[in-house]
Amino acid sequence: MGPVSVWQWSLWGLLLCSLCLGSPTPSTAPEKRAGSQGLRFRLAGFPRKPFEGRVEIQRAGEWGTICDDDFTLQAAHVLCRELGFTEATGWTHSAKYGPGTGRIWLDNLSCSGTERSVTECASRGWGNSDCTHDEDAGVICKDERLPGFSDSNVIEVRVRLKGGAHPGEGRVEVLKAGTWGTVCDRKWDVQAASVVCRELGFGSAREALSGARMGQGMGAIHLSEVRCSGQELSLWKCPHKNITAEDCSHSQDAGVRCNLPYTGVETKIRLSGGRSRHEGRVEVQIGGPGSFHWGLICGDDWGTLEAMVACRQLGLGYANHGLQETWYWDSGNVTEVVMSGVRCTGTELSLDQCAHHGTHVTCRRTGSRFTAGVICSETASDLLLHSALVQETAYIEDRPLHMLYCAAEENCLASSARSANWPYGHRRLLRFSSQIHNLGRADFRPKAGRHSWVWHECHGHYHSMDIFTHYDILTPNGTKVAEGHKASFCLEDTECQEDVSKRYECANFGEQGITVGCWDLYRHDIDCQWIDITDVKPGNYILQVVINPNFEVAESDFTNNAMKCNCKYDGHRIWVHNCHIGTWWEEKPEGLGAGGKGLHAHLPRLFPGLPTHFWISQSLHFHPPFPTIGLFSYPNHLFTLQGMPSVKRPTGGLNATLARPVTRSSKVPLPSSADHHWPLTAGV
Repeated sequence: MGPVSVWQWSLWGLLLCSLCLGSPTPSTAPEKRAGSQGLRFRLAGFPRKPFEGRVEIQRAGEWGTICDDDFTLQAAHVLCRELGFTEATGWTHSAKYGPGTGRIWLDNLSCSGTERSVTECASRGWGNSDCTHDEDAGVICKDERLPGFSDSNVIEVRVRLKGGAHPGEGRVEVLKAGTWGTVCDRKWDVQAASVVCRELGFGSAREALSGARMGQGMGAIHLSEVRCSGQELSLWKCPHKNITAEDCSHSQDAGVRCNLPYTGVETKIRLSGGRSRHEGRVEVQIGGPGSFHWGLICGDDWGTLEAMVACRQLGLGYANHGLQETWYWDSGNVTEVVMSGVRCTGTELSLDQCAHHGTHVTCRRTGSRFTAGVICSETASDLLLHSALVQETAYIEDRPLHMLYCAAEENCLASSARSANWPYGHRRLLRFSSQIHNLGRADFRPKAGRHSWVWHECHGHYHSMDIFTHYDILTPNGTKVAEGHKASFCLEDTECQEDVSKRYECANFGEQGITVGCWDLYRHDIDCQWIDITDVKPGNYILQVVINPNFEVAESDFTNNAMKCNCKYDGHRIWVHNCHIGTWWEEKPEGLGAGGKGLHAHLPRLFPGLPTHFWISQSLHFHPPFPTIGLFSYPNHLFTLQGMPSVKRPTGGLNATLARPVTRSSKVPLPSSADHHWPLTAGV
């Protein structure tokens, strides 16, 4: 099990809101069943079809999930009947449909399959779980309804926004039959854009964008000629035209800019010493009313993710670079370091939301020259792996050792290969092609310049990045059993969209990169385009590919950098299926007390020996659902701006349960009784 998922903040840290964007609660309650004790059930997540998804249960007015520990097909049968289907045809583990939010209601669920309600099954008890949402269970039900069942209570989502440099803007994408697609800009106007903005929990639209101004999408175009009055609850409620491939192209993808309430977060950060307003040493404002002053941030461990948050807070878009040394920029009169240990996921609205050392500032390297800096940009790249190609090209090869000397030199084999009887014998390799598209608004370029690229004599090429992709074989519970990595053999434009010209080519020590609208293809027969599975035992596994895993190059969206496939290996053959873009989880941070999987779970980054303030957040329920005090959307979440809401917001109310701040130097257990909490109700 992963450790308890707790958010680590300073005392004025922010609260996590589990409001689910774009997932309206169905208006009709499901039929009450004997023994269900007032529970409600629904399917959620993506990609999925209407009869499959992450199982969510509403109990005592709060939606939650089920852990996949001990989950079986028998439990899936019971849950599918609760949802109004006749039976289950399968079940899923490891949050296949994405991680949920809020409580994990059931763990170690054990059913015989004949129960009339899930309440008759054995479990650890309601709300008693040691799982994280990366272990959420899902079901695949038979697409056949129970006679007389009045409502399946299945959710159909999250229009979503992609490619925007600021909160509340981006390319519009909608979900249809389990597949995300874009919207053609024909007849696209501010009324339709306002429906999208409100569906996402923002205000009305400030601008309706056409001509793929937020970048071109990939795959299907679901809608065209959308005509809304502006009052519809969902874009799907507006009259529209279903289109064919000939009707529209991705150069006509529609986008929006939404109106957002003013928050003032940009007044608490500034840049100094840079050559333009988009770069400089980062300075933050601290102190209470009447005693504000500016200070610097320690450069230790400052990287792309932290720089992304700083640029977002500044209103300057994305980060091109996060700098740990800024001696070449004049610091002026500000020399005091007031913040250290900053660690961000990259999705926060402000640096206050990131984990940090609080008031106990400590730096390995002292002095103002070793403080944090950023270079910001209004555009960024966005890499996406063509998952279907991986599934189509995967196969096993037993490759003789005498053909693997170059691969061994570049560490492309499992560690056990070092003790093999070279040059005799072979290694078993899982091979596949990977096609990596740049869907962003800026070219993807290596962080290092040509002067620092590394020449590899054996393969006869330059590496512009130490690691460009990670290839992993995982057990269903996330344990790694085999791994590979791909240094950027060379980043180049293999092919491009019809109206885009190639710019990067590796031949003759050429410039490396991937142009917007182009893709780089690594064929299955290239050296190191594999995972060494020689030591893997037969069984069911997950194939995971992560692009740009070390965040060496900034992107507009890191949540789509991973692809996952289900694998079945019998010791001789391998079946790779259900390849899809999935949620990414990170490795255990070096030297930190937290471990496990977690961009979405965001396990706490603890700093042993240092006093740290924690907020343990519970669900925040907004009525009506709009971002009253939060602005930055992260999958299924909004982030509030301060511990006690006081900023101006639209009419409505806020009901929340907050946890008491505590000071600890180790893991903080979740509160075990209501005595740990007090209610907060905020009117407007």
